[in-house]
Amino acid sequence: MDQERQNSESLQSRESAEQQSVRARKGSSKPRGGRSVKPNRRSEETISSILDATEQVVLRSGADRISILDVCKLAGISRGTFYQYFSSQEDLLDTFSRHKRDNFHRVLMETVGTVEDPEARLEGLIAFIDDYLTESRARRLLVVAPDYALSFFRRIFHDSILRFQDALEIVFDDWDERLGVKLDRELVCELIIRYVLSEILVPEDGGRRLLPARVKRLVASLTMGSTARTRR
Repeated sequence: MDQERQNSESLQSRESAEQQSVRARKGSSKPRGGRSVKPNRRSEETISSILDATEQVVLRSGADRISILDVCKLAGISRGTFYQYFSSQEDLLDTFSRHKRDNFHRVLMETVGTVEDPEARLEGLIAFIDDYLTESRARRLLVVAPDYALSFFRRIFHDSILRFQDALEIVFDDWDERLGVKLDRELVCELIIRYVLSEILVPEDGGRRLLPARVKRLVASLTMGSTARTRR
């Protein structure tokens, strides 16, 4: 429980810092002249347009050859407006990475966070993974910008483990009660995430439909091995 509490506190601390960063990005950015940009809907829409355009440019040309001018053209803004919100290409790509990661986690919790039945929540998570692998542009990103894509996957990996533990909390509670053991929740979530990444790297035709059975087999094996800790 102490480790889970530390993980939760760590996640909350990172979320707080990142939320402050996002608020600062949306409402307190400064252009080169030093004049603050007040928070408003227009500035938020501009940032959203820039990030959407960034994704199009990255998927078309890769992250190494990203053109700020191309981003501005797609977003329908001037270079001066761009520099009101971002100081450089590196700043833009860093913000874009955080935006994609936060969006992934937001949709995850919107999909399963209000589902109270453990089995239904697990099914919701599986459906979320299936939709992500079907609709995601991650494979395209891996082809056109492999270094950037791998860096992004590493960046979200540990945060995703914590998020999946939160999303599956009532599922784990139910499994622990029914199986009479304390599962290693971090390990289970890590293996699920590694499965998602493996599907991006080496897709298996039709294999995703076997995910529910595979998760159940995984849980069964964990309860019989050293990775399942007997409840004290």
